[in-house]
Amino acid sequence: MIRTLLAGGASAIALAVAAPAFAQTQDETGSAAAAAEPATPTMSFGDWGFDPEYLSEDIDPGDDFFGFANQTWLDANPLPPEFGRFGAFNLLREKSTVDVKALVDELVAKDSATLSGDERRIVQAYQTYMDTAAIEAAGLAQAQSYLDTIKGAETLASLVTVWSSPGYATPLGGYVTVDAKEPDRYSAHIGAGGLGLPDRDYYLDETEKGVEIQQKYRDYLAFLLGEASYAEPAAMAQAVYDFEDRIARTVSWDRAVRRNRDLTYNAVTPAELGEMAGGFPVAAMLETTGFAATDRFVIGDLPPTPEEAERLGLTEEVLAKIGGGTPAMMRLLVDTPVEVLQAWTVKEFLENNAAILPSRFDEADFAFFGQTLQGTPEQRARWKRAIGETEGLMGELLGKSYVARYFPPENKAAMDELVANLRIAVAQSIDDIEWMGDETKVQALAKLDSFDPKIGYRENLETYEGLEITLGDPLANRMAAAKWQWQDNLAKLGGPIDRTEWFMLPQTVNAYYNATKNEIVFPAAILQLPFFALSADPAVNYGAIGGVIGHEIGHGFDDQGSKYDSTGMLRDWWTDADRAAFDERGTALVEQYDAFCPLDEGETCVNGRLTLGENIGDLGGLSLAYRAYKIATEGKDVPVIDGLTGDQRFFLAWAQVWRSAQREETARQRLRTDSHSPEEFRTNGVVRNMDAWYEAFGVTPQDELYLPPEERITIW
Repeated sequence: MIRTLLAGGASAIALAVAAPAFAQTQDETGSAAAAAEPATPTMSFGDWGFDPEYLSEDIDPGDDFFGFANQTWLDANPLPPEFGRFGAFNLLREKSTVDVKALVDELVAKDSATLSGDERRIVQAYQTYMDTAAIEAAGLAQAQSYLDTIKGAETLASLVTVWSSPGYATPLGGYVTVDAKEPDRYSAHIGAGGLGLPDRDYYLDETEKGVEIQQKYRDYLAFLLGEASYAEPAAMAQAVYDFEDRIARTVSWDRAVRRNRDLTYNAVTPAELGEMAGGFPVAAMLETTGFAATDRFVIGDLPPTPEEAERLGLTEEVLAKIGGGTPAMMRLLVDTPVEVLQAWTVKEFLENNAAILPSRFDEADFAFFGQTLQGTPEQRARWKRAIGETEGLMGELLGKSYVARYFPPENKAAMDELVANLRIAVAQSIDDIEWMGDETKVQALAKLDSFDPKIGYRENLETYEGLEITLGDPLANRMAAAKWQWQDNLAKLGGPIDRTEWFMLPQTVNAYYNATKNEIVFPAAILQLPFFALSADPAVNYGAIGGVIGHEIGHGFDDQGSKYDSTGMLRDWWTDADRAAFDERGTALVEQYDAFCPLDEGETCVNGRLTLGENIGDLGGLSLAYRAYKIATEGKDVPVIDGLTGDQRFFLAWAQVWRSAQREETARQRLRTDSHSPEEFRTNGVVRNMDAWYEAFGVTPQDELYLPPEERITIW
């Protein structure tokens, strides 16, 4: 189980946009500011890490703390046309992309005869993606052999072989990762997918807007299938849509229910997997994937038996949100005409590779997924997507150069100190908890002691040995990378746990917690303002990156992460009474966030259950960071700066991290699919539960964010 600070998943790469320009007023972040006239908004961090010029004179901090800290900047910096949302994270992601682009440009400018093998692969990957004229001239020629392979698979067994080959989408697939019940081994994991829209709820949406999106999606499918030479593309598009609709209604799980680790770990033997296949050619899938010799499969979407449902206390409401999962998907695939499954695979291949096909594919893909679903007016610049593409193929090669140039060693030393103080704060917090008994506290402290913090980058950055890059064939490069990545993943089976592995690049602006390894990971690129700077006021560093560190540690003790012990094993290490007390606080937090309803005059709200883990991470993280700040400044004179106390600066730093605005369409998609709350609630929803914030800003019962002390939630 990997939990990230932002949406996108632990392996997501930050793709940025617009022209190579990023401005900021301090250079302590590791690289110089770039352009006099930036194409994107800029942000000043003043003399100590937060510019007080941004404080609103019209918004009371007790009414809207997010607005108090951020609205002035947001009003002065409207959303750039190429973003569905934009804020502090995006600014830093832009900077990271510009920094990486500078590295690539230097390689491109070198005499090709002097390039090393790794440098040549980087240059060729980047230039191949950028050569849109060649892509346009090639048409579908480079894709044709792959499309022919799909259309030539005339039986389900042969099509399963295609699905199980690297580079092709599959409605039922697998991967290798650490086994949550035996974290000293790797196991093969299997689960169903298959949806083209972002979530099953899009298919179930009967509102006018929902029906409109469904029709535009069918139109997009018809375009793709028409380009693939289907005689009746609209009819086949409807058949493909109907197939996905059946997945949504009979196979897929509700997103919030799918978070429950007690439901998503189901180990079965090969024989048991075969018994549930219902005629599905399991042997073909296992043989092609390389799973044929494994002794265990972990299925993430196996519906609970009645006995399991009773043991877990699942209500009828929850059970109604659990689809048939992998067994139902296998039955559905057997019952669906092969020509429909072929067409689904064709559209997936064209959609997934739209950016490296002729521009009509790229434009159609953006028109639906970018404009219709997210409301983004403009496509991101090609060169920025080229950086993302190159990172996706072999990002750690670029990461090595990025770290050498942009990550000062003293940043890591300062982070080590911050992490050490956060660990002290967590230990103190556990000792002070009144609702947790001594037996559980011993286990919690053992888990804290075993946390493995990773900062900046891993020492043994990947070299991608054997991955060949073909100049002029971007699709061949993707397929080669997919094959390399799959073989790298498959090689873990039967081997020792690789504790040096990272799931983010050094140049990624994000952070994550990995439950099965009990590790917290902070890539180099996030260790810059607004999160961190050696020159920043300690209150800012603790309120920003300290809150992030606390957030990731907090994931180890959130509603799901708390189910893993100090070794990374998924097991119940709580007493029943302590778990009940913990869950009671979590339910209260769910109710608080359910009440945040930003759209449709209060009708469209945050899903408090879906976002619970992240909300616990935020609340616990900032609470722990505040305690760590007090540890770091104990006995020291904390000055008032620009009329702001240390505590005020601490909370403003947290608010600044979440400085962001988004388009309505993006907001709607995120409320439906994102396990993270909208940024304004990641600010306001947290501070209103912390007594120190009330004291720092003189918040009273007359203020809108005020909660009576007995309603404020403290978890860690």
